[in-house]
Amino acid sequence: MKTKIGVIFGGCSVEHEVSIITAVQAMEYIDHEKYEIVPIYIDKKRRWFTGANLLKMESYKDLDNIFATEVCLIKKGSEFVLVKAKGLLKKEIKSIDLAFPIVHGKGVEDGSLSGFLETIGIPYIGCSMLGASLGQDKVVQKQVLRSDDIPVVNFIWFYESEYLNNKKNILKNVKDLGYPVIVKPARLGSSIGITYVKDESEISEAIETACEYDEKIVIEEVVPNLLEVDCAVIGNEEKIETSLIGEMNTNNSFLTFEDKYLSEGGEKSSKCDNESGFIIPARLDKEIENKIIDLSKKAFRSLNLKGITRFDFLVDKESKNVYVNEPNTIPGCLAFFFFTPKGITYTKLLDDVIKMTLDDYKKNMKKTTSFESNVLSTFNGSKGCKGKLIKK
Repeated sequence: MKTKIGVIFGGCSVEHEVSIITAVQAMEYIDHEKYEIVPIYIDKKRRWFTGANLLKMESYKDLDNIFATEVCLIKKGSEFVLVKAKGLLKKEIKSIDLAFPIVHGKGVEDGSLSGFLETIGIPYIGCSMLGASLGQDKVVQKQVLRSDDIPVVNFIWFYESEYLNNKKNILKNVKDLGYPVIVKPARLGSSIGITYVKDESEISEAIETACEYDEKIVIEEVVPNLLEVDCAVIGNEEKIETSLIGEMNTNNSFLTFEDKYLSEGGEKSSKCDNESGFIIPARLDKEIENKIIDLSKKAFRSLNLKGITRFDFLVDKESKNVYVNEPNTIPGCLAFFFFTPKGITYTKLLDDVIKMTLDDYKKNMKKTTSFESNVLSTFNGSKGCKGKLIKK
């Protein structure tokens, strides 16, 4: 019998369409001889849908008219079941054995979805809620990495309310950081809302742009003699394997959303082809290459990550200093093209992460998660409490 994999994608995120692109291609490349694919689409109103029609990219040309069945995911006995969301009778549509979240951005990739899956107890591919949260928040992740002596660029951060109430002081802190700087929404991906700021005349507009997407803002110093490279990782706490390193190929100050996901004609690509934004392998000397591989493994462990992650690095070509920029805990295209030159096909990469997840689940099932005894069975109100109640 085939293992039934529920691929979950979409969500209320500005990276909604990017998630669809990544998921549809992944569903195409998962080994259909071994696995039965069950697409589970979350629309922009947070409604869940399933249906064979969702396997096809053309189904998403009109997002307001998706032909599929609205469902809820529940645990029923020992099974995880998609049931019809509407109607008095909760008709069972399909059961799944494993969840595969392929979501991008705030509200889904940030631990929200993995937390839900953890609560109902279904095995799922990728980071725990903690790892996903750390991976999404650019501020907290830098603080954690620094605590493990993993290099990150100098930065400041603040909430939108703090900026509105104390703009003068925050702009002074930016000036002290030193121009040029990069202004980012702290919890988004796909380069959305990011601005390269050359001097003081541009900073206010850049902050306001970032505030359109998030109430938490991070501003980073710009690395001189910059080379941006990426390294993907697959693994868990026991085993970590790195990909080849890719060198970003762009004429912009950073790899933009347009570089990643728009074709020359300005249309959103229906293919997951952002390997065109990289030169693989990167043109690096052995010292920097080894440093990046070592930091990828250390950062993966430090941030409690699991599954497939792509790390962005910033390299000062002159000083040879290397900084971890950020992880992408569910990378676009699941970063398959970083592994392909090592002889790992996309299908094998997906098969490896599925097997790893199922093995981890079996191990975790042996851990104690609750007690057989019910401490409330002998509870007798306040009289059953240890110690004395002190009345004021």
